[in-house]
Amino acid sequence: MTLMKHRIVVLGAGYAGAFAAGNLARRLSPADTEITVVNAAPDFVERMRLHQVAAGQDIARRKLADVFAGTGVRLRLARVTGLDPERRTVAVTGEDGPGELSYDTLLYALGSSAAHHGVPGVAEYAFDVTGLGSALRLRERLDDLGEGGSVLVVGEGLTGIETATELAESRPGLSVALAARGELGAWLSPRARRHLREAFDRLGVTVHEHTAVAAVEPARVITADGTVLPAGVTVWSAGFAVHPIAAAAGLEVAATGQIVVDRSMRSVSHPDVYAAGDCAYAIGENGRPLPMSCASAGLTNMQATAAIIARLTGDEVPVTGLKYFGNHISLGRRDAIFQMVGEDVRSKPWYLGGRTAARLKSGILKGAEWGIAHPTFGLPTRRRRPAPASDRAAVRVAA
Repeated sequence: MTLMKHRIVVLGAGYAGAFAAGNLARRLSPADTEITVVNAAPDFVERMRLHQVAAGQDIARRKLADVFAGTGVRLRLARVTGLDPERRTVAVTGEDGPGELSYDTLLYALGSSAAHHGVPGVAEYAFDVTGLGSALRLRERLDDLGEGGSVLVVGEGLTGIETATELAESRPGLSVALAARGELGAWLSPRARRHLREAFDRLGVTVHEHTAVAAVEPARVITADGTVLPAGVTVWSAGFAVHPIAAAAGLEVAATGQIVVDRSMRSVSHPDVYAAGDCAYAIGENGRPLPMSCASAGLTNMQATAAIIARLTGDEVPVTGLKYFGNHISLGRRDAIFQMVGEDVRSKPWYLGGRTAARLKSGILKGAEWGIAHPTFGLPTRRRRPAPASDRAAVRVAA
């Protein structure tokens, strides 16, 4: 009798999905498992660099087919349109039309997009940097805007800060401003906050603090108090939202639409489904939900893959860290801030800034890029340990 391979399907090939697929391919025997990655675009997108793309910088793209070449991972270029967790199937559509994939274990890592928060005009007139296509559209619009044009970045989070400073440095002919609902850099330590403000002053970025945007129009925004701010281009960086596919499929989700998972990143309602990255509602070691971020993608994908491997091979599920150590914020190409945080996610007094912090951030980005290009490199193997006979499929660890 031929043993059926255990089918693992990974939805999404961003930081969480691509790393997870490589880890699974390295650790599980190809004789027992079949790993398929579904992604709409053919390239790996370095989301942490998309503000650079929008600013006009050329960032090398890496084909996912090249990333997974020789790993045994199957790549399906298609868009996910639905999920049936009861039948354990995924509906997709691609160049070859609609189709369906069956799975035994699903890793849901579809990421996030810009959250519009119901603000009128955002969908019609605003730009964002949450995807490669949207970053390129913003880049083209900025090229058309030309010298003397005005850009308003809405949102004082990491994405907003990095986008505003990158645009101001790369396109000095533009008038760049940022609208913040609260105080700029309020979560930073006093010295880091002062460094941030000095960087904004140096780059000529105007800050509108305690300013909530109530509507976006073609060449301006209207604030909650009726103030009009000029904006030849509005860049929306006011948070992230997940796709409603998981909720529509009947998985238990949080108010954010994220999949509610246990400590091992396993869906609390459907044990064959795991989630990683922005779409996972995971509780960190401080008792708070992990924020949607690239750092969370790394933490959750490591825990999810470790849990999948352990359960398939009959081992005890390990507990990997879900702890933040700090925020790293680019302020153009030659300046940055690295802010250490404690267990309560409050900033510590110490921070690193300037060119040293910028070089550290560059090293982190290059390390992530190298890791994606070598998805099965250097991960430790484990001793073969057969899964209990009661398990659905006995899966061996790769030698």
